[in-house]
Order: sequence, then structure tokens, then C-alpha cells
Amino acid sequence: MKRFVILGGGYGGLALAQELLDGDVPSDVSLVMIDRMPFQGLKTEYYALAAGTASDHELRVLFPSDPRLLLTYGEVTEIDPANKLVYLAGQDPLSYDWLVIALGCTDNYHGIEGAQQYSSSIQSFSSTRKTYQLINDTKPYGQVSIIGGGLSGVEVAAELRESRPDLNIRIIDRGSSVLSAFPGTLKRYVSSWFVEHHVEMRGNVSLDRVEQGALHDCKSGETILTDVTVWTAGIQPVEIVQRLNLPKDKQGRLVVNDFYQLPEHTNVFVIGDCASVPYSPSGQLAGAMGKQVAEVMQALWKGKEPKMSPIRLKGVLGSLGKKAGFGLMGKTSLVGRVPRLLKSGVLWKSKRHFG
Repeated sequence: MKRFVILGGGYGGLALAQELLDGDVPSDVSLVMIDRMPFQGLKTEYYALAAGTASDHELRVLFPSDPRLLLTYGEVTEIDPANKLVYLAGQDPLSYDWLVIALGCTDNYHGIEGAQQYSSSIQSFSSTRKTYQLINDTKPYGQVSIIGGGLSGVEVAAELRESRPDLNIRIIDRGSSVLSAFPGTLKRYVSSWFVEHHVEMRGNVSLDRVEQGALHDCKSGETILTDVTVWTAGIQPVEIVQRLNLPKDKQGRLVVNDFYQLPEHTNVFVIGDCASVPYSPSGQLAGAMGKQVAEVMQALWKGKEPKMSPIRLKGVLGSLGKKAGFGLMGKTSLVGRVPRLLKSGVLWKSKRHFG
């Protein structure tokens, strides 16, 4: 039997597995998906788990139950493309004929001293659980500082404001405003929502050190006191990918060809946050890439020339609590109730799509 191994059951890996199962898998090919958890975590909603407005159970999607798919649970410790092996903690190495790296991302601390040690994360289910506990064990009128004013930071701050109106909440960013990469209409709307809901925004802050209970701004020399620090200031590929001695871009993502294959190892595909592609990382993008790789493999298995349908991303949606939101569809900005309802609809579909 030939073995097609998928590392990671997130948005990309799960979309790939489901697309393959919906098509024709050759009888001599075994599909294997490896993940740490026995379910997919809806990462785009981890901000709600951290804030305490969604339960752990609400953000799980079960993996497909299909005799053609072998689910393996474990921690991937090393990938050896030269020998076609994947190493798992406490298990025998697993050989493969084709491999898909869909392991996602981790926080990027930008070399800031103490950032990893003294801040909390929402990059994995387990780290988000710990963040939830830290935040919600904070006493009334305590200070929560969210580092990074991008989409994740904004959603954490807004959701936490609704969950814990007694807390002091601030967003700290090196830029001049929140959502610096978004159009002015959205930035102004989100900023006004934060002013109305008493969320402090601090821009033009350059942190050079994080300590227990304190943040140091090297630009002003100020020490900013805090009880809990949540890190949402950028991402990078997971450590396993960082260790691979293969060509990478400036963000540390693996260089791939037009079919998302490693040029030196064309039996290895890379999708999602680990792949160097001209799009901003997102769960939507990872899922689209997963479906494209499935198309490529189904063509190869049939002896045909592989083709890929173009990626069509549907835009970006963000929430400001449960009643307001913002979105960008092409060049059209959306604010208010409608984008929040659209985001709820996307979540509903994600939780039920794989059935």
C-alpha cells in the first residue's frame, strides 16, 4: 500500500482529507491524518474561548469517520524529506509516499526579551485554555494588555469587554492605530467602538522587554503595568518547519512551486501558514489550498496532467462582541450588524460542513 500522509487536521488538512474522500481514492493508497487532538479546533474563534464567551466543546469539529482514512494522534517532532519519514513523539517513524505539511503557525515574538515567557497565547487549543484561565481569574479592575492591534487582537479585546465589563482592557501596537492594514473606514469604526466601550488604545509603542506584570517601551522609556498580557502581534511557521533545512522566504515559510510542492521533494506539499504564497495567512486560504492539492493528487492518480482551479477568497470578517462587526469584501468595507451576522453564518457552516 502507498501512503498519503497529512500532518495537521486544521482548516487546510481537514479540507484536503474531506476533498479526497469525496473523490476517488485509489484502492492501493492509504490516507493517514496526524494531529495532536482528536478533533479540529476552530482557530478563528479562539478569541471567544479566551474571553469565556464560547465553551471548548462549541469550537470542536469531529474528523471524518471513513474506513479509507486512518486517524493518528501524536506530536510530530521531525520531518525527514530525504528518507520520506515523519517522526512522532513516543512512536515509531512513519514512512510516506506523499506528504502534506499543514501544521499551521505559532506566535512570532520578534526577538522581544521575555515575550514568550511572560505573555499568553491563542495559537493553539491548549494555550487558549490557559489564557482563558489567566484572564478570567483576574480580579475585578485588573489590567489586561493585548499586544498587537490586528484582527486577532481586536477580536480578543472586544469579546473580553463584553465578557468582563469590570476589567481594564488595552490594546498596544507599534503602529499608530488598530487594524493598520485595513481601510480607513474600518479603522475609524473599530476605534470609535473601542472608545465607546472603554477599551484603551495605545499606538506607536515599541516593546523591547516583557516582564511579569510589566511591559517596557524602548521608544518612550515608559514601563506599562499589566496583570495579564495576551500576545497577538504576529505569527510564524511552527518550530518543526523552522528547523527544516530547505529554502524559505523572509517570513520563514517554505518556498513551494505552483502546485504547493517542495521543488526539491515534489512528493511533499505545503499548505496554509507554512507555505510561501502571495496571500495573507487565514483559515479560509488554508482550506482553499487543501482543496487544490486534492485536485492535483486526484489528477496524478488518474495519470492526468494536474490542474488547479484559481483561489477565490471571499474576504475578511471580524467581530466586535456578539452584536457588531466589520468586514472587507474585495474593496467594499462593511461595518455594524451585517458583518457580524455573516461571521456567525460562516461559523455555523464550518461546524456543520464536514458532518
